[in-house]
Amino acid sequence: MSRPCCQRHVGCAPDAIYFKPAGVPLRLLEEVVLALDELEALRLADLNGQYQEQAAEQMKISRATFARIVEVARKKVADALINGKALRIEGGPVVIKGDNTMPAGQGKGQGGGRGMGRGPCGCGQRRGQGGRGGAPAQCVCPQCGEHVPHVPGEPCAQKTCPKCGARMTRE
Repeated sequence: MSRPCCQRHVGCAPDAIYFKPAGVPLRLLEEVVLALDELEALRLADLNGQYQEQAAEQMKISRATFARIVEVARKKVADALINGKALRIEGGPVVIKGDNTMPAGQGKGQGGGRGMGRGPCGCGQRRGQGGRGGAPAQCVCPQCGEHVPHVPGEPCAQKTCPKCGARMTRE
């Protein structure tokens, strides 16, 4: 039996979860998935310039584990940039510290919880909320535009479109 993975402590969750080459539809791109702990390792080591020991302490993991995480994260980002792939940021074994999100341009969103840090399932919706402005939440197919109602607790990215079979996204 393998050792269980320990929770990695992440300072904040991103506002944007997809990055892709301009001018190419998402449905035509291969996708690289970057976990939240990998993004946090890049933020601490490369953006903040922290030493691995200090960054590992912040994430509450060993220095060796931090080194492995940041190495994998750098390879994934390099693969997406060099080979023109979409980069999707999602989940992982993380605990979000506080209610901060990583800034994406101007303003801030909400964080906290687990998964993407914005809801109990990582879907971006907090319990008891039906989406922005009280409107019912929807999952949408980026390929054919099909809309289906969002089910709280089920991330849209784990659903497939009933018409074309593509992966759904949150509207």
